[in-house]
Amino acid sequence: MTSDVMNWDDAYRSAGSFEGPPPWNIGEPQPELAALHREGRFRSPVLDAGCGHAELSLALAADGYTVVGMDISPTAIAAADRAAQERSLATASFVQVDITSFTGYDGRFNTVVDSTLFHSLPVEGRDGYLSSVHRAAAPGAQLFILVFAKGAFPPDLEVKPHEVDEDELRAAVSRYWEIDDVRPAFIHANALAMPDLPAELPHGPDEKNRVKFPAFLLTAHKPEHDS
Repeated sequence: MTSDVMNWDDAYRSAGSFEGPPPWNIGEPQPELAALHREGRFRSPVLDAGCGHAELSLALAADGYTVVGMDISPTAIAAADRAAQERSLATASFVQVDITSFTGYDGRFNTVVDSTLFHSLPVEGRDGYLSSVHRAAAPGAQLFILVFAKGAFPPDLEVKPHEVDEDELRAAVSRYWEIDDVRPAFIHANALAMPDLPAELPHGPDEKNRVKFPAFLLTAHKPEHDS
């Protein structure tokens, strides 16, 4: 699942190495981020970075938030657009961009949410990504990153994301953002879509029979008077 080898548009067209839709497409926001939504942690307008099929964007728009979802896959963006139109969600819009170098949104967003994007980027793309979303954030904006923790996948798995440890995550993000918290979390995925996984994983299925992978949830902010 690393972006060095992944053709993201193929993945969203179900033409990649998965059986059916991508495993991260669980049909709803990731539970860790849905909990933040319920707690009122997001402020509009919101940037959904690497939105994919954009269930988080759509859930926020349904509650009145203005959201812009960005993704490199035109297939994913087209699906998100269709879903927003079908649900009459006028405050959600979607843009196909390279998230590591996009422009045109300077100071726009009060919240930036990364739902499993960071570990999908090539390591050399992280700095451009964090710089780009920082530029698009308003002073005082919040950043939330949900990312696979080191060791989330079996070490002998041939293709997997760029898992991170806490120090690595903090070092990358702190170049542009003030970090408030990094805590253990989980990423939920459809196990049946990943045939190469072993039959038993350390963390059992959730109540919807999805696999839970160890992750980190990082919270950071852009200072009101950024230097």
